[in-house]
Amino acid sequence: MSALKPLDRPAGLADQVYKTLREYLGGHVIVPGQRLQEATLAMQLGVSRTPVREALARLESDGLVAADGRSFIVPVLSDADVDEIYELRGLLEPAALAQVAESVADPSTLARIAEALRAAEAADRKADAEAFIEANARFHAAWHDLVANRRLLRAIALNAGHVRYLRMLTLNNAAARKAALAGMKKILATLRTRDGERARRVMRDHLDVARRHLGLVLDDIRREAAADAAPALAERP
Repeated sequence: MSALKPLDRPAGLADQVYKTLREYLGGHVIVPGQRLQEATLAMQLGVSRTPVREALARLESDGLVAADGRSFIVPVLSDADVDEIYELRGLLEPAALAQVAESVADPSTLARIAEALRAAEAADRKADAEAFIEANARFHAAWHDLVANRRLLRAIALNAGHVRYLRMLTLNNAAARKAALAGMKKILATLRTRDGERARRVMRDHLDVARRHLGLVLDDIRREAAADAAPALAERP
């Protein structure tokens, strides 16, 4: 694993540790399958264990790491796992968005979605991946809140942790952010038309684009892992 840099000690240290670990996850410094232990992270970051513990708890809540005994582990998802996740999303989310489109009676109900889209546009202009990821999450949460079928929404939520993790991996890539932003604009425009079938198609297209970009990112992670492993293999007698 690459050496992590010690942190300064301003107020809100747990928040800083959380943001730093998210950046390392998104930047592939911390990779799938890697174990994260409080004591080791605290030593590497130059902080006490308390802010590390709080940060790891937040990352677990986000679905970005999973508890594994006394440590945490970064999720390892095979291509088959990812395909299953996107197959399920393809069944549920187009239907949910169509339902929202057909139920829009007042354009003001889309205000939160529009606000999140504006925030994503601003983040994209600044090349601020973290702000974009947060705005993207608010965008999806805003339209999810308009889904009338709560059982459908609960089914979508079953995948929420993995989706957040995969979204974070993908949206740290500038090209993926551009593609996601284009899809978000189409989603909002379609909701304003109140056309359920069109909304269904737009969401399917959005998911297809997201899956392709995720594949590219996962390929990069595998290449980086292979390159890191090569010197160690070369040193073996």
